[in-house]
Amino acid sequence: MVSITATRLAALLGRWHLGGPAYVALADRIRVVALDGRLAHATRLPAERELAGVLGVSRTTVSAAYARLRELGALESRRGAGSYMALGSRPTAEPEGRGIAWDFTKAAMPAAGPVAACIVAAATAVSGELHRSGYEIEGLPRLREAVAEHFRRRGLPTDPEQILVTSGAQHAIALLAHSLIAPGDRVIIEQPTYPHAIDALSAVRARPVPIAVDPQAGWDLNEVAAALRDASPALAYVIPDFQNPTGASLSEEERDLLARTADRHGTVIVADETTMWLDIRRGPRAPLAASSPSVVTVGGLSKLAWGGLRVGWIRASRSLVARIAQSRADLDLGTPILEQLAAAELLAREDDLVAERRVRLREGLRSMRSALAEQFPEWSPPDPDGGMALWLACTPWSSSELVLGAREEGLALTAGPRFGLHGAFEGRLRLPFTDNPESITGAIAALRRSAEKHVRGRLHEPLVAV
Repeated sequence: MVSITATRLAALLGRWHLGGPAYVALADRIRVVALDGRLAHATRLPAERELAGVLGVSRTTVSAAYARLRELGALESRRGAGSYMALGSRPTAEPEGRGIAWDFTKAAMPAAGPVAACIVAAATAVSGELHRSGYEIEGLPRLREAVAEHFRRRGLPTDPEQILVTSGAQHAIALLAHSLIAPGDRVIIEQPTYPHAIDALSAVRARPVPIAVDPQAGWDLNEVAAALRDASPALAYVIPDFQNPTGASLSEEERDLLARTADRHGTVIVADETTMWLDIRRGPRAPLAASSPSVVTVGGLSKLAWGGLRVGWIRASRSLVARIAQSRADLDLGTPILEQLAAAELLAREDDLVAERRVRLREGLRSMRSALAEQFPEWSPPDPDGGMALWLACTPWSSSELVLGAREEGLALTAGPRFGLHGAFEGRLRLPFTDNPESITGAIAALRRSAEKHVRGRLHEPLVAV
């Protein structure tokens, strides 16, 4: 079974004591990191004395926190074997008959209209591939050409040999981390950012150098330049279009400046374009890779078409594509052919997909902002040009308080610290606007009920303004 050290658990918990009894706060934060996937089922927790020493609290506090977790069904302890996170760990015992009515942990949409027809077309076309081995470690030639054509339409000359097909964008990020980063290398990462990029970099034991991204102001490129100069990072991971979760985008001038600065310091930029298509009203911008041939691009169809279609790609130099393909053989032997054929069909309908998603996202954003104005007039939600979620300040509540309380109302959310390092963003919440208007309205009403109950339950405790 997997174990977690006290030091690692403390890093995941971040600033966990936000008021109230310490043992309750500690138990609640452990539940939050389990709910958002950072602490897996059956993970063995540190011994009480060890965790108490690292956190700087009494052993009694940790013992009481573990006891609370056991009462809630989130922890199992075995004599002589330790304490393990339990299957189905949850914030509280849910009322009988009540489950999760609104799952807002995923910023994702149902399959776009053309997906079904494209899968049918792929099933017909697969007969032409059956005489081959089916192992295409670089990717099916037809799809590599379709992806290359996608970049050419955007003004970036690209050959199929510069494309490596992957099993989704997350797989692409993991392959790049595996190929380009040695343990201990410094890596620039946005703060906040896509949680699974943090996971991929942690898996190769990179040392993150966080760079702040603000929903309104975007990136401070002077800060980025200083980090490139002082930290000499091997790699910089950025989301240049409708950044997840802030919704910010780099301007054309900022793209050129960032690429030139990274080239000067020998840092490889990995530009994640998964959200590039999710433009509500901004208008197109050139790929970051158009500013420098050393920029590596990650893309995929999960946000544009459907999350169930696990197809992504890497665009890089021919030499780097060959290098990644060679190292990939240690991990997997290529992306399934049927899915690649479906992806090629979908890329031929790119404009239709973008138009459909724009309508849905515009409607979802309008519904989310309207629901928040009604239920949380004390908040000031941003109004992004694109993307799939709002990244908003949730004062006077902590993000973890809201996540735990909302689950009792049938609403699943992800706490702000999941999108950052070292427990940051306790005062932020990500709210996807990808669902239908009725679900968005219901979810925000449930969030308000939860918030009010939580405040009533803590009238004699100071609210923490974060």
